[in-house]
Amino acid sequence: MKMIIAFVKPNMLDAVILALHKIEGLTGASSTEVQGFGRDRSMNDREISLKTKTHIKLEIACHDDLVDKVLSAIAKAAHTGLRGDGKIYVLPLDDAVRISGNERGENAV
Repeated sequence: MKMIIAFVKPNMLDAVILALHKIEGLTGASSTEVQGFGRDRSMNDREISLKTKTHIKLEIACHDDLVDKVLSAIAKAAHTGLRGDGKIYVLPLDDAVRISGNERGENAV
């Protein structure tokens, strides 16, 4: 199992969610509005900006065989070609528990 964490622009969320809905076997995703900053290459070392930008953080727990499909769907749907389109991270997911039925592991995802 893997945990996919993606940061995308807020205006791209609908397109990303639609793309994720098309992946058979994907059980869901969670989203949160977050604030953050990245490296602003237009500024020199003496300039420091305290401004943050709003992004959407998506969290998706999925089976290993869906990872490539999820990554591709997010990357394609969130791509504008402009700087700051976002990032996607993939992490190992050791365990999961479905609270309603007490299933564990891959059965809980």
